[in-house]
Parts: sequence; structure tokens; C-alpha cells
Amino acid sequence: MSERQRSKWGRRASLGVLALGCWVALAGVTLAEDDASDLAKTVQNPLASLVSLPFQANFNTDTGPFDRDAFNLNMQPVVPFTGEKWNVIARAIIPFNSVPQGATDSVFGLGDTNLSLFWSPNKSGNLTWGVGPIFGLPTASNQEVLGSQQWSLGVTGVIFYQTGNWTMGGVASNQWSVAGPDDRADVNLFAAQYFVNYNFGKGWALGTAPSLSANWEASSGEEWTIPWGLQVSKLTHFGSRPVSLLLGYYENSDHPVNGPEGQIRFQINFLFPSKAH
Repeated sequence: MSERQRSKWGRRASLGVLALGCWVALAGVTLAEDDASDLAKTVQNPLASLVSLPFQANFNTDTGPFDRDAFNLNMQPVVPFTGEKWNVIARAIIPFNSVPQGATDSVFGLGDTNLSLFWSPNKSGNLTWGVGPIFGLPTASNQEVLGSQQWSLGVTGVIFYQTGNWTMGGVASNQWSVAGPDDRADVNLFAAQYFVNYNFGKGWALGTAPSLSANWEASSGEEWTIPWGLQVSKLTHFGSRPVSLLLGYYENSDHPVNGPEGQIRFQINFLFPSKAH
């Protein structure tokens, strides 16, 4: 193994140990709590009538020509609006990014925001679904580095299935530019995430939820990012507040030349269940 490869894996190991230490410390707060399986499965359902506020930290390893680490923190509030026949689930992704520039510099700030609205049947069995629009908003604090400077619109859909201890499904979207400066690249972006989880009881689950993407405006061979990996999650409590913790690692089997080779994912999700839960 070359010195450069040892350095890469050393950085990944350091980030992994840090994330694992935080995760174990937080998950150990209430390991003796009562069985939280039902709420854990509800958290895994993108269409659940559950208000939540996830913060997902992504350490993207070996990014750019200098193999530096990029950081992304997504604040992802979810607010459902229930109706007699249909529910509307509003999901936003508000990113804060640290993007390497050259060998030593970085740019940190707010990125472009995505807002999705899913219309889903109020009454459903083990299988449920939702469809709706997705909006891309040019909210980046540094439009040259962190944003597209484009307003975009698209369609999105999600499907969810639960049987026994298993939950599975997927969400996909594509959005296109509808307004923005002519001198900036158009947005034509596909994103998808499939997920499979096995719930062991007491809030513990093992699964996978890789986030795939394709930039159709990129040159041939540079479009796709395709990750593979695993994650472990735990439903616990901070005082009276239920919280879901998640730690995962994903390796990108395909990515653009300057795209990340892998990702360490850490998430803390604050839950606000109704009395029905």
C-alpha cells in the first residue's frame, strides 16, 4: 500500500472512530429503555404522520484532485399535514457545506435548498406510496462555489413496504432548471435512495440506504454517483424526547473524477410523535 493510500485510510479511520465514539455515547444514554420497535419502524417510513427534525452529517472522503475530505450537514425537517383521504408530507433539505478549494482552502456556507411535497393516501396497509413536486431553491450563500444559481422544478415519488421486522422502499426525483442566469449550467439532476432495514427490537436496526445521483448535464462517464454500504440505527431518548441515531459507511463504486470515494454518515433525528404513537 502506498503512502497516499495509507493516508487516505488513516483519515477515514479517524473520522469513523470519531463518529462511532459520538454515536456510542449518545446511544448508550438509555440502553435499558422499553421496546421502541414500533416507533423505530415509523421513523423508517418517509410517509409517516410524524413530525421530525433530522440533522445528517456526511463526511465525504477523498474529494477533488487533492483527495481532501468535504463536509455536508443537512437539516431535513419533515412536517405532515393529515386530511380525511389524503396526507401531504412536506420534506425539506437545507444543506450546509464545506467544499475544499485547492490543496488547503475551503468554502463553508449554506447550499441550495430542496423542498418536496408528497400526496399520500391517508389509509393504507403495509404498502403505501406518495407522489408530488420537488422544488430547487437557489439559497446558497456563495453561488459560485456552493450553489447553482438556478430555480428548478421536478417530480418525486416514494414507495414504502413493511412486513414483520423488515421495512423497505425507495424515493426518487428528477428536477430541471426553470429560471436562472444563462451563463450558469442548467440543472437536470436525478436522485434516488432505496432502503432496506431489519429491526431487531428495542429500537435497534441494521440496514442500507445509499443515495444515488446522476447529473445529466455532465460529460459522458461523469454522470453517476453510486454508493454501497451499511448503517446501524438506534431509537433512544434524551429525557422525554425520542431521538433516532444513525451511523453508516458508504463506498462509491462509481463517481465523477473529482467526486468523493466514500462517505461516513452520522444522523441525529429529533422526533415529535403524536399521542397515537
